[in-house]
Amino acid sequence: MAGKAAEAVAKTVTAFQHPWRAKLDKYRTELTKGVWGYWEMGAWKPLGISARRRAMLRKEVLTAGEDWPYDPERKAMRTKRKGHKCDRISAEKRENTAKLMVKMPQMLLDYKKRRWEKKMKEEEKAKEDK
Repeated sequence: MAGKAAEAVAKTVTAFQHPWRAKLDKYRTELTKGVWGYWEMGAWKPLGISARRRAMLRKEVLTAGEDWPYDPERKAMRTKRKGHKCDRISAEKRENTAKLMVKMPQMLLDYKKRRWEKKMKEEEKAKEDK
C-alpha cells in the first residue's frame, strides 16, 4: 500500500514538474504523422493538434533539455547563386586579368626571346642555302 502511494506521489510530482510529458504521450501518434497533416485513403487529414499547440509543446520539450524527433528532415541548401551571370563572369575575368598582368613582364621577355631565336634560325638557314 505504501509503495503504491509513494508511486502515485512520484507520478504526481513528475507530472507537476514536466507537464509536457503527459501531452507528449497523448499526441505521440499524431506527431509522428507529420508536421502539417497526412494523406489517408486519398484525403488530406490535418493533425489532431493545432500548429500553435504543437509549437508550444515542442518548445517546452526542448527547453527541458529533451530532444524532439518529430521535425521533418531538412532539405539541402541551395547552390544556385543569385544575380546576373554576366556580372559574375566579368568579375572573374577581371581577377584573371589582374593575375596575368603580374606575369606580363616575364611573358614579354619570353616572347621577345622566342622571336629572336626564330629570327636567328631563319638567318642561319638563309646563309646555308646561299
